[in-house]
Amino acid sequence: MTDKSTSWAYAEGLADEDRAVVRARERSLELGVSPVTPGVGAVLTVLAATSKAQAVVEVGTGAGVSGVCLLRGLPAACTFTTIDTDIEHLKAARQAYSEAGILASRVRTIPGRAGAVLPRLNDAAYDLVFIDADKPSTPAYADEAVRLLRPGGLLVINDALDRDRVANPAHRELATVRLRDLHRRFREDERLSTALLPTGDGLFLASRR
Repeated sequence: MTDKSTSWAYAEGLADEDRAVVRARERSLELGVSPVTPGVGAVLTVLAATSKAQAVVEVGTGAGVSGVCLLRGLPAACTFTTIDTDIEHLKAARQAYSEAGILASRVRTIPGRAGAVLPRLNDAAYDLVFIDADKPSTPAYADEAVRLLRPGGLLVINDALDRDRVANPAHRELATVRLRDLHRRFREDERLSTALLPTGDGLFLASRR
């Protein structure tokens, strides 16, 4: 198999980001948050644009990079809910949305643990769920996401390859093992159609049938 690193770097470099996203990236670094890569951000915008979503949930707000990318693709009437445990992250994200020209009325920011917030959201009420949060809890969040999705809805999980650990069976860290199990379970779930993309550090997609 040929080395794909050059193609990966090319794809990441092809993504074009404006000042609002660049500033959000800078705030991410200041807060010690790892934002989505430019390639992932571009994919999120395209997925959002093709989803025609009316309601979206994001787990893991960070400093707003992924939120801006999603909101730029979503219809103006779409409601966007984002969840994060850190108040400073939510504050930085709101600043990013404002700088990107996104109306505050389009966004609902919820402080708290996703494990406590997601079960309170309605079944089959969302068109897209994006997860970019603590890796050990990602499978639990993903299970909740499947419940939240309407038929035809899409689940997107960032960092699904766990920095290339998932592909190497020698890595047995808890988060890595749980991600491998999640990929297998969802691939075998008759309710879902799945795909794993190598974009960024891996994007796992699952569409609700």
